[in-house]
Amino acid sequence: MDRINKTFVNEFILLGLSGYPKLEIIFFAVILVMYLVILIGNSVLIIASIFDSRLHTPMYFFLGNLSFLDICYTSSSVPSTLVSLISKKRNISFSGCAMQMFLGFAMGSTECFLLGMMAFDRYVAICNPLRYPIIMSKVVYILMASVSWLSGGINSIVQTSLAMRLPFCENNIINHFLCEILAVLKLACADISLNIVTLAVSNMAFLVLPLLVIFFSYMLILSTILRMNSATGRHKAFSTCSAHLTVVIIFYGTIFFMYAKPKSQDLLGQDNLQAREGLVSMFYGVVTPMLNPIIYSLRNKDVKAAVKYLLSQKSVNQLRPK
Repeated sequence: MDRINKTFVNEFILLGLSGYPKLEIIFFAVILVMYLVILIGNSVLIIASIFDSRLHTPMYFFLGNLSFLDICYTSSSVPSTLVSLISKKRNISFSGCAMQMFLGFAMGSTECFLLGMMAFDRYVAICNPLRYPIIMSKVVYILMASVSWLSGGINSIVQTSLAMRLPFCENNIINHFLCEILAVLKLACADISLNIVTLAVSNMAFLVLPLLVIFFSYMLILSTILRMNSATGRHKAFSTCSAHLTVVIIFYGTIFFMYAKPKSQDLLGQDNLQAREGLVSMFYGVVTPMLNPIIYSLRNKDVKAAVKYLLSQKSVNQLRPK
């Protein structure tokens, strides 16, 4: 009974940037502005993709899912981070920590699959344009998105339940902004071999597999583009692909750094990595969702036209006499 009492933790304490008080106000202002940009940019894209019939295509359907995912992910973590930075309230309940871990892992896993699905969509559109409406029918692309969300949720349930069942021996100080799974595993006072194995399998399924799909899709796309006789066609194809590849590089670059680096460094490393891990966490959690609509969507002519149309319709409705 004594051992059980010692291993039960009611709450966790998130250190964040507690060792750097002068940076907290700066981080608060920067993250707040970025969060507002995320909400506005991604919301505009979602509204445009719903109400403009020109955007009722598989590509913009996936982009709408990506925007909704980014809003969900940041809203599950950024508000609590802002509160901790401004009010010094750093504690989070055990259940709150589990929920934050679940949402973060689910959104990350789902985004990996969505990026792979989007690469496949571009491959079909460029390499098999005549068969594109048949291959990427409405039923198919809705099913592809559903599989991404469902598999991400299942993966997160497995990882979160395995992590939160561990005993923590009253060690409840997390050297991170969030209840990130690797940071929580550092606190466990039990064997975490099963967690390491399942994380390795998860990395293979949700990082490596979609990346392989993206790689081979773009190899085939590049081969097709180089055989095109039309310079305009090549430029248009390259423009579409470059936007998606930029998002992939930013997303996978940060997520590989966070989850695929040597586990010995993460689980047995020193706490003096706090500032660096905090910066990487902010980059992955805030900067990437902020850049997604800008890089991939808001630079697109179709999206710009849709946004202008919606704004003009809103202005006309406001000018009409009531």
